[in-house]
Amino acid sequence: MELRKRDLAACVAGNALEFYDFTTYAYFAIQIGDTFFPVKDKFISLMLTLLTFGASFIMRPVGAVVIGRYADRVGRKPAMFLSFGLMGAGVFALAITPAYAQIGVVAPLTVLAIRLVQGFALGGDVGPTTSFLIEAAPPEKRGLYGALQFTGQGLATVLAGIAGVTLANILSAGQLTEFGWRIAFLFGVLVVPLGLIVRRNLPETLRPDMPRIPQGPSPRVWRIAILGLLSIMGSTTGFYVLAYMSTYAQTVLNMKVNVSFAATLVFGVCNVVVSVIAGWISDRVGRRPLMIWPRVAIIVLAYPAFLLITTQTTAVTLLAATATLAVFTQSGGAVSLVWLTEALPARVRSATMASVYAIGVALFGGTTQPIVTALLHVTGDKFAPAWWLIATTLICLVATLFMEETAPAKIGR
Repeated sequence: MELRKRDLAACVAGNALEFYDFTTYAYFAIQIGDTFFPVKDKFISLMLTLLTFGASFIMRPVGAVVIGRYADRVGRKPAMFLSFGLMGAGVFALAITPAYAQIGVVAPLTVLAIRLVQGFALGGDVGPTTSFLIEAAPPEKRGLYGALQFTGQGLATVLAGIAGVTLANILSAGQLTEFGWRIAFLFGVLVVPLGLIVRRNLPETLRPDMPRIPQGPSPRVWRIAILGLLSIMGSTTGFYVLAYMSTYAQTVLNMKVNVSFAATLVFGVCNVVVSVIAGWISDRVGRRPLMIWPRVAIIVLAYPAFLLITTQTTAVTLLAATATLAVFTQSGGAVSLVWLTEALPARVRSATMASVYAIGVALFGGTTQPIVTALLHVTGDKFAPAWWLIATTLICLVATLFMEETAPAKIGR
């Protein structure tokens, strides 16, 4: 099945909206903290904001199981439509939630409830969307199509970065906290009606003739899931460490808000470009090389990159270090997602892939920013993000060495 360009655009756009919300929340963590967690200690305010951000990851595995199983039984298209609708409603609700100063403790509790719903929706979207892309792709383009999942995430980062840079340049710090961050979320709401219409008209890729697997997961499926979880750990940590760069630049390096958001924008651009290129290359040379060597590069380059930005604190060094790390974190991450989806049997693909991804992201995505913030605060070590990135990437690299090749061009199918 060769997808139309608008079908591919629908998958990317839908995924972009869902990650736009998550990345925008991370980028405006300081402003959101001042709005909903107005305590005198800025560290506590930021930690409460990031913990609320992390709480949404708790619901990702639940959404992965519920919506993922729905996609394996009924179809990819209705599952994708459901998750997108839930996320769109959550983005709008967060944008209009009154501040703590207006409704008191109800405000942060409302934000927490919204984050849980959004976590459920996003957890349930990754499996059906990636399964849809892999199943709809010609065998020689599975890497390219599957990598579009990460392209959507990158596009979300770009859009969030553009919103942040624009708003930071035209609004004062007070206005950014008062209403600027809300404008950034409302930008995402604009694509919801179009996204729902296009997703509703997608073709279905779950065929009735696909073999059913009524019994529990086989040892092979368990092995794939465990290796996939460890691989996702590395790519997720890399993503959220780099997503944290805007907060890091403001709180640790004391850089201007517009410069810190520019780092976010650079990260997003690299994500969009590198994911597509990595997926395309993996169709030709295989998945394993694109998962192994980028991880090696991260382990080697993470410390020098943070050394550069902490000793030469300029916009150029911040952007250069962010771009360098983004090239390797996103190329390995995009291909890992393709490998996991490709390696799983079709009838358990959506639920298993979504569950593995959601658990990996919940364990390491939801905790990365609070852990890094706490490490910075307790140790005073400016290299804390680098150490965390190196440690998790090393574990990821070891797991990758045990993975079998799945690219059709390399295994003859």
